[in-house]
Amino acid sequence: MKKAFLLTALMVLPFLHAWTQGGRDNRTSIPLIGVEAPSFTARTTNGVINFPADFGSDWKILFAHPKNFTPVCSSEVLELASEQEEFERLGAKIVVISTDKLDQHLTWKAALEEIRYNNNEPVKISFPLVEDNLYRVSNQYGMIHSAVSLGENIRGVFIIDPENKVRSIFYYPNEVGRNIAEIKRTLVALQATRSNPKIVTPANWTAGDDFMVPVITTAERENLGMPGSKLYQYSWFMIYQKP
Repeated sequence: MKKAFLLTALMVLPFLHAWTQGGRDNRTSIPLIGVEAPSFTARTTNGVINFPADFGSDWKILFAHPKNFTPVCSSEVLELASEQEEFERLGAKIVVISTDKLDQHLTWKAALEEIRYNNNEPVKISFPLVEDNLYRVSNQYGMIHSAVSLGENIRGVFIIDPENKVRSIFYYPNEVGRNIAEIKRTLVALQATRSNPKIVTPANWTAGDDFMVPVITTAERENLGMPGSKLYQYSWFMIYQKP
């Protein structure tokens, strides 16, 4: 009887640990758009970081993946690495996180840096890979979903502005790789609307396209479509503005 009890306990304890450390219930809380980004201190491939404080007034992109050495995650990190200078030019810092341990991050990073991906030369990964094997950060950002797995976070992306407010959230299924161009497009759109609160961006907007204007003055409405006016409309409720 004692042996059977011990065997059962040994089988149950790992799952109990994952549940208690990872908050494996349906009460997972996701930070909402507009709230302060949860802060954390963690070990990374670039040393210990304090997020988001260490990244100052830059934009921050927290990029979570389920597991190291998996094909989809590897392709995503390589795509991020190929774009890291462009994100840097846009004033954005990338932080990658998973529930693997630091030594696994270091080994995976070294392996990725040797790969010639999409006919590109191997590239050094400058952004940090965060250790979260105790699920602390994943819980803070609502990235532990009981329907997905018992030991991995989900494929999430949080874009955080210079005031450390959450501005955009993406969640992807584990089997579908993320579109890095869309994440960059969203960042640029957020930066544009932040610099000019009077404009918004329409569907499929990219840098250089016309904006939309939710509210205009009476004088502006009278000049809609007139020579020299930057404003035009498709309907009274769809008004555009040229850059």
